[in-house]
Amino acid sequence: MSDLVPADTTEDVRTRAAGVSRQVAVLPVGSFEQHGGYLPLATDTLVACAVAREIAGAYPVHLLPPVTISCSHEHAAWPGTVSISSVTLHAVVRDIAASLRRSGVDALVVVNGHGGNYVLGNVVQESSARGERMALFPAAEDWEAARERAGVVTSLLTDMHAGEIETSILLHAHPEMLRPGYETSDFVADDRRHLLTLGMSGYTDSGVIGRPSLGSAEKGKELLASLADSFGAYFSLLTSDA
Repeated sequence: MSDLVPADTTEDVRTRAAGVSRQVAVLPVGSFEQHGGYLPLATDTLVACAVAREIAGAYPVHLLPPVTISCSHEHAAWPGTVSISSVTLHAVVRDIAASLRRSGVDALVVVNGHGGNYVLGNVVQESSARGERMALFPAAEDWEAARERAGVVTSLLTDMHAGEIETSILLHAHPEMLRPGYETSDFVADDRRHLLTLGMSGYTDSGVIGRPSLGSAEKGKELLASLADSFGAYFSLLTSDA
């Protein structure tokens, strides 16, 4: 699990900064919430870090350690889930961005691994309105492109939680973290219009909504590769002088 924490020294950061006109930092934001009986509570953090590492392998970015607990209130019915308020998460990301700017890093990309972190969109919108350089990644369009490239069968609507995408990424990046059971845990609940009111327990007994049985390490590898390619447009936008 040591690959969740960047091994850079301050000299590594200084050397990398010397070769770019604008420095871009990448902050993975995960969660600590139930993912059925076969994926770990830290799944969203593992996914966000896998995406961020893929980005750091392709672009000269300053990779930050992850935020590991976020807004998982919809999963509160399951043991082990831990949340912080949206106000706290908003403040944490803003504080990190401000600290980076003081050290000469004026662009921040938040790599979100948890769909319930709605407040991150507000953080980015507000920061952009103030003239700060910030982006939220991946967008739904980036996930859709990755899904198609990787041959993921389940739609983004159906693949809501602990499904084909998350299982595939962990099978590729952290196979040692999976337990038996994903092969037989498929469950679909596409109409979730009352999710914010009822939480996940209003729609699933197992905590799973998706088709994890279709996951594979090969799909996970292609998902990450596609996301790294999609990131190029974000990097260009944040490093542009326009």
